[in-house]
Amino acid sequence: MLKGKVAVVTGGTRGIGFAIVKKYLENGAKVVLFGSRKETVDKALAALKNEDPSWEADGAYPDLSDPKKVEEAIEAVKEKFGRIDILVNNAGISDSTKVDNYEPGQFEKVIGLNVNSIFYAIQPTVKIMKEQGGGCIINTSSMVSISGQPGGVAYPTSKFAVNGLTLSLARELGPSNIRVNAVAPGITRTDMVAALPKEMIEPMAAAIPLRRIGEPEDVANAFVFLASDMASYVTGEVLSVDGAMRA
Repeated sequence: MLKGKVAVVTGGTRGIGFAIVKKYLENGAKVVLFGSRKETVDKALAALKNEDPSWEADGAYPDLSDPKKVEEAIEAVKEKFGRIDILVNNAGISDSTKVDNYEPGQFEKVIGLNVNSIFYAIQPTVKIMKEQGGGCIINTSSMVSISGQPGGVAYPTSKFAVNGLTLSLARELGPSNIRVNAVAPGITRTDMVAALPKEMIEPMAAAIPLRRIGEPEDVANAFVFLASDMASYVTGEVLSVDGAMRA
């Protein structure tokens, strides 16, 4: 579904991001994954090469809070592969702090990584996509961007912002043949969720209409669809992948 396409995936070393990278490679894309540290990037690349040596995967670890470093990393991808067809902004941090317990700078840190870094990656990529005649941007949102959550207000605030950015850029960039969408995962079996005891996971699953926790692959499949030509007329959407658990 993605044969011949070049993709950049931020936060691509584990969890949902790593599942996206794998799905893209399985579908014929060349993928550059961005991670926070050289060690995690190298580990992810080694795992991918071990699974299928024919996959074309590369990695980088720019400081996503530094727009210049992000631009340099994006330009390096263009220099090596000649184009960027897909940008997945998946890097982010969650938060559950009660409003009266926030430390100075904590709110800004969440907004910085979950919102500002997305813009830093999008801006140089859009220039490349305009030059090549189009492309696709997919942002990771969250089910709490729709329903909110009781605590950690910085996180749903940041994801509401991601939705607004997604819808607005879809309208702005549509004439340049650049599609912009988001995926809003629900409770997903990442490392953090998988480490929870069974007595915590079972009530969570019971509250989901599909009666199970989402798998990273469930979410990654949505990213494949939105990046593919099958979604060529889909833009400005926030696609929920949450088993209908939206409250």
